[in-house]
Amino acid sequence: MPIVTATEQDIPQLVSLLNSAYRGDASKKGWTTEADLIAGQLRTDEPTLNELLHSPGAVFLKSVDDEGRMEGCVFLQKKIDKLYLGMLSVSPLLQAKGTGKRLMTAAETYARENGCSAIFMRVVSLRPELIAWYERQGYRDTGVTEPFPEDGKFGVPVREFVFLIMEKAVLVE
Repeated sequence: MPIVTATEQDIPQLVSLLNSAYRGDASKKGWTTEADLIAGQLRTDEPTLNELLHSPGAVFLKSVDDEGRMEGCVFLQKKIDKLYLGMLSVSPLLQAKGTGKRLMTAAETYARENGCSAIFMRVVSLRPELIAWYERQGYRDTGVTEPFPEDGKFGVPVREFVFLIMEKAVLVE
């Protein structure tokens, strides 16, 4: 199952995958759901992904099956000498089969190839199981937090939380 760079033509599939992995009843079939933490059906939309895809230093990687169907994705964006990792998503019906780990490995390779010293991400503070998973992948809590956006565009928290900033050093080869 290859991991390749997503293109503009993949945006509708990316939106569908991201929304199904994080929000709504479909997301509850997987362990990465935010449906009980954030009210709303949308995690993202096509205009937002189009903007992200065209941002400086940004790329979406996607994991596809043998028939070319998207199974997972991750957003990466170089920020000076570090790589931001976001929207790591695997189809709820295909989780716990190694796709997320393969996407994380691909992100680390991408970081090294692009001269990044570390990868950082935002993780919902109310997700101890997800934080623990990232810790097993070598990420550490930096002690820095960020608030959830208050614009309500992609949901409203049903419980108070912050984003933890986690980071992993990457050895540049």
